[in-house]
Amino acid sequence: MTTDLAVFLFLAAIAILAAISMLFARNSVYSALFLVLNLATVAVLYLLLNAAFIAMVQVTVYTGAIMVLFLFVIMLLGSQQAGTGPDLPWQMPVAITLGLALMATLVYALLGRPSLALASQAVLQGFGSPQAVGELLFSRYLLPFEATSVLLLAAMVGAIALTRDEPEGKPR
Repeated sequence: MTTDLAVFLFLAAIAILAAISMLFARNSVYSALFLVLNLATVAVLYLLLNAAFIAMVQVTVYTGAIMVLFLFVIMLLGSQQAGTGPDLPWQMPVAITLGLALMATLVYALLGRPSLALASQAVLQGFGSPQAVGELLFSRYLLPFEATSVLLLAAMVGAIALTRDEPEGKPR
């Protein structure tokens, strides 16, 4: 077992445990902090792939900005305790079936085809650099990038319109 594989398996175990802890945490602040841990381990996995720029974007955008926003909303709404709802009888068998299917796929990918899963390939020069990401983003993925920006703009305008205070006596 190589050092990279051992570090990957260790980080993957931490990411999985953090995701499971996030799902089962009763306190929503703890759940958000487990999500921060999960996102940070994903950033380190990006570093293992020699994608330092993507790892820093992961930390800055998701672990930093998005999680601050989540925690702000949690604190603003004051809903730290998750309520327990009625259990649906079909949820547990479906969850177990999907979890077993995921584990079988993982075992097949790691053990069934070791030449593909564990092959060390040479990393291309500039892989994950800001220049490479920018070239892909503004050439091959230009349409999805612009569609996302329009969608975010529409969401921002909608949020402003929904939270705007109207003067009394004036209809909308």
